[in-house]
Amino acid sequence: MKALPRLLMATALAATPTLFPAAVAAEDLIVGFTLDADTLDPANHRKRETETIIRNMYDGLLTRDANMLVVPEIAESMTQVSATEYDFKLRPGIKFHDGSEMTAEDVKFTLDRVVLDNGMGEGVTSPRQGLMGPIASVEVTAPDTVRITLKEPWPILPAMLPNQQIVSKAWVEAMGNEGVATAENGTGPFKLVEWRKGDAVILERFDDYYGGAADIPPVGPACVDRVVFKIIPESASRVAALLAGEVHIINELPAFSIAQVEANEGTQVMTVNGTRSFFIAMNMEGEYFDDVKVRQAAAMAIDKNLIIDKILGGNAAPIDGILSPAAFGASELPSVGYNPEQAKALLAEAGFPDGIDVTMDTEGAFKDTAEAIASMLTNAGIRTTVAVGEGAQLSDKWRTKGAPKSGDMYFTSWGNGSLDPFDIFTPTHRTNDRGNSAGYANPALDALLDAAAVELDVDKRRAMYRDAEMMINADQPYVYLWVPKDIYGVSRRVTGWQPSADSRINLHDACLN
Repeated sequence: MKALPRLLMATALAATPTLFPAAVAAEDLIVGFTLDADTLDPANHRKRETETIIRNMYDGLLTRDANMLVVPEIAESMTQVSATEYDFKLRPGIKFHDGSEMTAEDVKFTLDRVVLDNGMGEGVTSPRQGLMGPIASVEVTAPDTVRITLKEPWPILPAMLPNQQIVSKAWVEAMGNEGVATAENGTGPFKLVEWRKGDAVILERFDDYYGGAADIPPVGPACVDRVVFKIIPESASRVAALLAGEVHIINELPAFSIAQVEANEGTQVMTVNGTRSFFIAMNMEGEYFDDVKVRQAAAMAIDKNLIIDKILGGNAAPIDGILSPAAFGASELPSVGYNPEQAKALLAEAGFPDGIDVTMDTEGAFKDTAEAIASMLTNAGIRTTVAVGEGAQLSDKWRTKGAPKSGDMYFTSWGNGSLDPFDIFTPTHRTNDRGNSAGYANPALDALLDAAAVELDVDKRRAMYRDAEMMINADQPYVYLWVPKDIYGVSRRVTGWQPSADSRINLHDACLN
């Protein structure tokens, strides 16, 4: 099998039927999905794949349409009362899947559970606490109104609220954290039938659904009776299942399979601009990368445009800072360019005329791309060996807040579903923050990021992030690479569905013909 070209391997696999749960019916809408959910508890995860599954069962106060515009969902309206106060009026008659009516107390309970220390009880603080910023309190001010009060101005509160779904207070208190992790009781378009861990999440339409966001038509119950998230981690197997008609949507379609999917009569390719920035962290606490010349040499050694063209099929935008070109505050930045000879000269100036030997960590899904990068680095005198690790282990190694770094380089990414710098720039660059895998420390940048987070004047805030981008562009704590498009393979039987830049697979409007 190893000798087969990838295209032939995928074709061969297509002839082998995928083993689906017996409970799956012929007319179920099936998504071939890369990863299973970590949990079904909306308050106890930090992974997009988990949220994608959860958000088909749970709705939030606000949501995003396919163009990333924030619109009301459970909330009927949002009113900014002051710089630090927001009122949310709730839609009437919204029901949980157990038939109980959603109330303002459920909304308060949901947000308190995320925001407060020990908010989940049992000694547990939600890992999503940081996503809710400086919320000081959540109050029920009327039977249909909830007020969120901030400790300080935080202009991106509306952009972050779509990330948190509303739960039933009575149900969570009855089930406990352990029960909520494996069951569900949301207000979303689908309710849980069965979760077969590692295999499939089977959902069915909730007929009493209130209809969803009024600004995202059509409003009403879901189009299909049932949907299945079939867990297929291996890319060739997902493509094979799509081509065989066994699944209707697959995420993370590899670029090398695009032509095959487009050539197949019953399938098509759909893309959307992504929100995940890819980069290489260089350990500034280690032996080599404390010198900016070595960091610049690494950046010059990589022909990222060639990789985008040949490996990613042209489906990515190059970046010279952490922000996506579509993000708020993103600006055009100076590029170090591709210059391996200059990279060798910089290494010599830094005291390494014979080059250096390093290891680059990455997850298995990115092994091929990491090895292409390693070849380029090696050609420029940074002799690089790729080490594949498991995601949680690498996060512990590189992203444990305030812990010393032990590796050389880390090829990874960070998502920015809000398209605001706050939830990508700050965690990856602020001193000792949770995503600062380079060990970068710059007090001037810290002060600028802190000030930008609370600045209400849009133009001033944009200028602050421009200044911040220029700082990191000069310091080069990371090799900033690209923001890829999200690529999906889709059966032509699917109508009414389109991908979203926040990676959500919203199946409310998806139909099968």
